[in-house]
Amino acid sequence: MNRIEETFASLKSSDRKALIPYIMAGDPDLETTAALVVELDRRGADLVELGVPFSDPIADGPTIQRAGLRALDQGTTLRDIVDTVGAIRDRSGIPIVLMTYYNPVLAYGIEDLCRDAARAGVDGLIVPDLPPEEGAELSDACRRHGLTVVFLVAPTSTSTRIELVNRHTTGFVYCVSLTGVTGARGKLADGVDGFMALVRSHTDRSLGLGFGISSPEQAGEASRLADGVIVGSAIINVMEEHAGEPELLRIVGEYVASLRDGIDGKTPVTLPG
Repeated sequence: MNRIEETFASLKSSDRKALIPYIMAGDPDLETTAALVVELDRRGADLVELGVPFSDPIADGPTIQRAGLRALDQGTTLRDIVDTVGAIRDRSGIPIVLMTYYNPVLAYGIEDLCRDAARAGVDGLIVPDLPPEEGAELSDACRRHGLTVVFLVAPTSTSTRIELVNRHTTGFVYCVSLTGVTGARGKLADGVDGFMALVRSHTDRSLGLGFGISSPEQAGEASRLADGVIVGSAIINVMEEHAGEPELLRIVGEYVASLRDGIDGKTPVTLPG
């Protein structure tokens, strides 16, 4: 059991749900990324997804696409991100999962990446464009090095598909709340409760729900359906709005704390401003 699995088990034992913020590594730079992870940990995050910038992010909407382009403009590479996780480990033990497309994994080398990532303190990988039918090589390498590998299900997934993902995923099942790309929405997608009930009927693994969650109220709704709530674009929107400001870390931290309050059912929720 690695840090991701231990975290979900610990939260379940205390009847709490995980807050899983996503940020793009290297946006605006890797030093800020490291500081943000520490701040997210301090403000109530339970696990952090670090995005790996890629030139063709097929699952991402405009907000994360812009963040990825900014990171690429900084020259951010997957090797740099692995090194940054190593630096973060001097300051935080929060579970970290890299969300990357498969091309950077192949370019790095599957075995080399899993070895280096594990040594640096990465806990798992999410590869949205890798189906489990084609993921055996990565899954085997992750297993050898103690990493989880997380596969995704969507509202279009059949029962057969959900069962396939359940057999291959480790750590948790990533449940995409809608048919579309990432991006903050004004409400949870219609039918997400039925979708989550279907997934739950085919697995006893922890379920993380993401795509479209943008407010403490939505985070609270999502936490009643899932074991973990994933928020990305809404956090990056806050970062864009306050880009270059000396109080960026505090402002993002306050926003994440408001999501924590929403999940925990604390009221009133006070958003940073």
